[in-house]
This record gives sequence, C-alpha cells and structure tokens, in this order.
Amino acid sequence: MPVSFADILDAFEFANTDSSLGDYHAVVCRQTGKIYTYAEGSDLEEFNDELPDDIEDEEKYIAIPDKKELGLGKPLALNFAREHLPNDFDEVRYIFSKRGAYRKFRTLLEKRHSVDLWYAFEAKAKEQALRDWCNLNEIAVVD
Repeated sequence: MPVSFADILDAFEFANTDSSLGDYHAVVCRQTGKIYTYAEGSDLEEFNDELPDDIEDEEKYIAIPDKKELGLGKPLALNFAREHLPNDFDEVRYIFSKRGAYRKFRTLLEKRHSVDLWYAFEAKAKEQALRDWCNLNEIAVVD
C-alpha cells in the first residue's frame, strides 16, 4: 500500500523530536501504509496513537529511522562544511567533537550568512535519505 511521502516526512520529524517528555517513535504498517506515532514515557494522549496489538511484529511494521541512522547528523554537517564552507571545515569538525555542537554550528552559520543554505542542503539530504530508506525497505511512496 503506497504511503504519502509527506506523511513519511512528518513521521520522521515526529520520531526525531528532542524532548524531555519521552522517546518519540513512528512505525509504518507494511500492509496498509498506516503510520502510528507514540511517545514512550508520555501520558499525553495527543502524542500517542491507538497502537495495534501486534505493533512489535517486525515483519508487519517497520520503525521510521532516526537521523543518525540515515547519516543526517554530524556527517551531514561535515559534508555541508566541506562543500559550502571549506575554509571553516576544521572549525566545524572541532565543533562537532564537543557537546552543544548544533548551537555552535548555528552560530557559525549565522556569521557566514549561510543559515538558509544549510536548511536547503539539510532538507534535500533528508528527502533523499528518506526516499532511499523507503526504497530499501520496499515502502511505496507517492508524492
């Protein structure tokens, strides 16, 4: 059953939410294409879909990956710096060797007037990585 790519992207964003309210997850039913979202450790119903009893069946459901699984964390920032900020590559590599990297990276992007360029680069990479993931896992997507 085809799944809307926009729904996959929304589920990816949900599953990669950084929050103290719980661990966020999204899974796709391979048979129906329905996406289920839930937050472990959260009692807030707005975060939790009614989950099927067999949600743990890995043949039937597949978890939406996190950004690290798709190489969309540090490696992506380094690729961006290599391509768009070559004179700052060593600084970006250093930034990502410490805690609080994204805040410091954002500050550098602002100094270099490259925030919009970064967001476009990140969005393109995210879309390609998710489409590749869907293909690899035989999830048919429609635009």
